[in-house]
Amino acid sequence: MTKIIAANFKTNHTRKSTEEYIQSLDKKLLPSDKVYIFPTPIALCENNFKHLNIGTQNAYPIFNGAFTGEIGLQALKELNIKTILIGHSERRNILKESQEFCAEKFNFFMKEEFEIIYCVGESLCVREKGFEDVKKFIQTQFENIPIKYPKLIVAYEPIWAIGSGMSASLEQISQTHCFIKSICDAPVLYGGSVNAKNASEILNTKEVDGVLVGSASLDMESFYEIIKKAREK
Repeated sequence: MTKIIAANFKTNHTRKSTEEYIQSLDKKLLPSDKVYIFPTPIALCENNFKHLNIGTQNAYPIFNGAFTGEIGLQALKELNIKTILIGHSERRNILKESQEFCAEKFNFFMKEEFEIIYCVGESLCVREKGFEDVKKFIQTQFENIPIKYPKLIVAYEPIWAIGSGMSASLEQISQTHCFIKSICDAPVLYGGSVNAKNASEILNTKEVDGVLVGSASLDMESFYEIIKKAREK
């Protein structure tokens, strides 16, 4: 299986710098690479690149309408975007998206046959209680999620590792990915302070099907180093 490498720019990069980044990266990629870029909403562009896919970090479960500040299906269709992130911890915790709303979005975009990268992950206080509590918490994040959806990709992102510079240990990653794979048959990515230095050992972990990269994806050459490491697996 080809490793999946995804970049989440969050609110970084401008429209101009995103365009330069994507065009440069696309020229470096091989047909066998499986790469996704999730730009900031203002920088969303037509998904017509040769070797990579453009996805949206968020969208409202509606075709169009009176939803100020949101992106609807109509705009995504015009850009030929068919991939979405749902359930990222920053949307759950900072923007207060409930599990019920995550499931509503999932079911809406599933009906539109989107590829969905669905994010799950626990806080540090849950992790410190032990792995049984981690399993119980992650299980709640699958409530009302159709886990048999064939275009589902799961991203395990422990909240305490995101942007902290402290990745989960290989043992923690392996153990948690094994549990997620016992719930569903989808590929499982790891996200949480992935960078060019630790990507190789993370990608070499048997249960890891790819990585979702945040800050280390902002520099194109750094992100490309991660892609090259994925080719070796």
